[in-house]
Amino acid sequence: MAQIGIFFGSTTEMTAIAGDVIKTEMESYGYLVDLFDVGLTGLGPLSNYKNIIIGCPTWNVGGLQEDWDLLYADYEKLRFDNVTGAFFGLGDQMGYGYNYLDAVGILARTFIDNGGSLIGEWPTDGYEFDESRALEDDKFLGLALDYDNQDMESEMRIQKWTQQICELEPELLLESEHVRAKFIIKKSEPIPKKMRNKSLKSSLIHPR
Repeated sequence: MAQIGIFFGSTTEMTAIAGDVIKTEMESYGYLVDLFDVGLTGLGPLSNYKNIIIGCPTWNVGGLQEDWDLLYADYEKLRFDNVTGAFFGLGDQMGYGYNYLDAVGILARTFIDNGGSLIGEWPTDGYEFDESRALEDDKFLGLALDYDNQDMESEMRIQKWTQQICELEPELLLESEHVRAKFIIKKSEPIPKKMRNKSLKSSLIHPR
């Protein structure tokens, strides 16, 4: 089985908890999984994996979590050729319906633009939101979790998502190459430079 690295940023531990649940689920399918908090490790360990899962909550008005925000300039420079990746994110679809899961859209699109092969797209059924930069062809670019409004559904969604990923084998690379090719043809709009907010913790509203 492939070895997987899960890389997350978490300010209030909810994304860390989700990452740990995903790790446990993936291990139940026989995968070897390592879990990294990018706020502690940075992006260095990313280069050691050909299979990665990236987790990031959406903060403020469509922004990245503070650790990913600080690392984003370096993340943009990375090449992901021959790397297969999946994404998950947390957000508040009721309070921030026009920016729901934007952080996943930012990181996943950069991953694809830099040569990565995406898996783990997720249907929008059961969600109530207006707009999302993580949306492509009526699917999210990764698993969407909302502990603010749909806490009870989160564990079931994680189970279904990890099962979906694991059952892609042995067609994993075939599927992910198809997704990457689609984005090469249909490039998304450029991602604006993110403003660095040194006082981010004091301005955050909803825990993720």
